[in-house]
Amino acid sequence: MGSFRDRAAVAGVGYTPFSKDSGVSTLTLAVDAILAALDDAGLGVDDVDALATHRVGDSTPPWVVAPALGVPEVSWYLDQFGGGSVSHSVVAQAAMAVASGVAETVVCYRAINARSEFRMGGTGRAPAPVFDVQYQAPYGYFAPPQQFAMYARAHMNAYGTTHEQLGAVAVGQRANAVKNPRALKRDPITLDDYLASRWIAEPLRLLDCCLETDGACAVVVTSRERARDLRHTPVLVSGAAWGGGDSFFSGAGNGPSGTDFTVTEAARIAPRLYAMAGVGPSDIDVAEIYDCFTYSVLVQLEDYGFCAKGEGGPYVESGATLMDGDLPVNTHGGFLSEGYVHGVNHIAEAVAQLRGTAGDRQVPGAEVALSTAQPGYVLAGTSALILRSDT
Repeated sequence: MGSFRDRAAVAGVGYTPFSKDSGVSTLTLAVDAILAALDDAGLGVDDVDALATHRVGDSTPPWVVAPALGVPEVSWYLDQFGGGSVSHSVVAQAAMAVASGVAETVVCYRAINARSEFRMGGTGRAPAPVFDVQYQAPYGYFAPPQQFAMYARAHMNAYGTTHEQLGAVAVGQRANAVKNPRALKRDPITLDDYLASRWIAEPLRLLDCCLETDGACAVVVTSRERARDLRHTPVLVSGAAWGGGDSFFSGAGNGPSGTDFTVTEAARIAPRLYAMAGVGPSDIDVAEIYDCFTYSVLVQLEDYGFCAKGEGGPYVESGATLMDGDLPVNTHGGFLSEGYVHGVNHIAEAVAQLRGTAGDRQVPGAEVALSTAQPGYVLAGTSALILRSDT
C-alpha cells in the first residue's frame, strides 16, 4: 500500500447542516454535501468520475447519487458494507484509485438520518447481517452503548480508569465545540455536569455517548498535481491502513493480544499506518479520533502509541488532548458535540486543520494529522489515515 503515499490529495470538503430531524432523504443530504465539497474545491459535477461511500442499514448508493447529481459517467465506485470501522478505508481506497489511474476525481460521502430514521441499534433498524448478533439479541445486548460499556468496564477493572477520566474527554471536546458554529452542542459543560448526566449503560453516561445526527459530509479526492491547481492547499493522503482480526461483536480473539479486551484493532494497524507515512506518534500535530463514546478516544490514544497501555485515562486527565496540549484531539468537538456522520466529519476536520482554515479552533502550525475510524470492537476491523499539508 505504500506505493500511493502522497500521490492523492483531499481538495474539497462539504457539509449539510447537522440536526435531529433533517426533514429530507439521505439522497438529498448526499447530493447537498457533494455539491458543497465540489464548490469548495472549485470543481463541478462534470469533473466527477467516481463516488464512494459506506453503509450499515441505511444507504444512498453511488448508482443512485450519480444520476441525481448528473454525473456523466462513473468509472469507479465503492459502496462498502460497514459502519464507522470502515469509514476511513473509503477515502484510502479512493486515494488508491486515483494513484492507480482508475479514477481522476472521487467524491467520498456519508449521508445518514441517524436520529430521525435508522437509529443505531434502535427504532427502524434491522439486525446487522453478522453471525453472532443472534446470540446476543435475545439477552438485550444489542445497542452500541451496551457493547462499549463492557469494554470500558474491562479497562477500568484492568487499569483503574475512572469516571472522571472519561469525563475529561467529554468536557474537553465540548470546549472545542463551543468554537465550532456547525456543532450541535455548543454550551460549555463541566466535570460536575458530566457526572450528573444520566446513566445509559454503566459505566457510560449520557455525555459519554455520541450524538445521533441527521446530516452528510463529503470529501473530494484527486491527484496531488491536480489539487495544486485548485482553490486550497492540498491535503495529502500520506498514510492509510485498514484491516482486522478474527471476530465480530463477541470479541473472541479481538485485538493483537487475543482476549485482552483493552486492546483494539488499532494496535494491529498502527505500525503499518506509521510506516507508510514515514512518521511516528510524536510527529502528529492534531488527532481526530473516533469518539462514538469517550472510551474509544482513551483506548485509541494508547493503541496508536501516544501513551502506554493503561495510561490513556491519566493522559487525557493531564490536559494533553486539549487545544493547548501536546496533542489536540477532536478539535471540532467530535461526535460527542459536533455531530455524528459516521467517521467522515473527522476527516473533513483534519483537512481544515491542515489547510489552516479552522478559524477559532485552529491548531497553530498543524502540518500532520491522524484521523481514525471505530477501533474494531463492533466489527473486527478498523481503518485510519495520516494526512499532511502539501506546503
